[in-house]
Amino acid sequence: MRLSTGVPGFDELVDGGLLRDRLYIVSGPPGSGKTTFCSQFLTKGIFEGETALYVSMHESESEIVRDMTNFEFGFDQAVNSGKLKFMDVFESETKRFLASSRGTGDSPDSVENLSNKLVSFIESNNIDRVVIDSTMLLEYFFSSEVEQLITFLTRLKRANATILLISEMTDPTSYSDGHYLAHGVIFMHNYLESGGMTRGVQIIKMRGTKIDCNIRPVEFSERGLHVHPNETVQT
Repeated sequence: MRLSTGVPGFDELVDGGLLRDRLYIVSGPPGSGKTTFCSQFLTKGIFEGETALYVSMHESESEIVRDMTNFEFGFDQAVNSGKLKFMDVFESETKRFLASSRGTGDSPDSVENLSNKLVSFIESNNIDRVVIDSTMLLEYFFSSEVEQLITFLTRLKRANATILLISEMTDPTSYSDGHYLAHGVIFMHNYLESGGMTRGVQIIKMRGTKIDCNIRPVEFSERGLHVHPNETVQT
């Protein structure tokens, strides 16, 4: 079964939507639309009767809500429904939750503990859609990022939820171990030109799906991101 992302025009690039219960990486430079894309994905799930989780490394719940409610795709309604849960990893209660009972302090003693706690929370709360913003989560808690990322993604792939993991990768040709492990990789481009900022989206990989690999234009509107699937960004 495929899930609509809630981003107009995007589902046409991935054979009608994302496959359920898979792990996808959303990469791109700052300002390319990653957070907005993922917020529309969560909101769409809420409107379809699902539950959602936003794990944030960057902003508090109030900051995310304030930024996303500037758009009119219904993020405020999703929040008010009570079906969208937030985890702010800098918030003390979340730190205590993620910490191992065997460890000391307020951080996990292993990436296995971190991933197990997250997956346990997802499954015990019947979460359908998850956004983790971002891979900096591992940089914050652990020193060996690449090795920990492999362990983290391997565990997340087994969760009974559709997960979007935001990555700050800025070069779509620089594949990481995480990109090989994920079921799909979505890259958000932005190009600063004399006429202003040009944004685009490109499907780098998508297992089990017929995809469009061209860079398609993306624009911000009052209703969030909108993809133009029949146009091509000239680079």
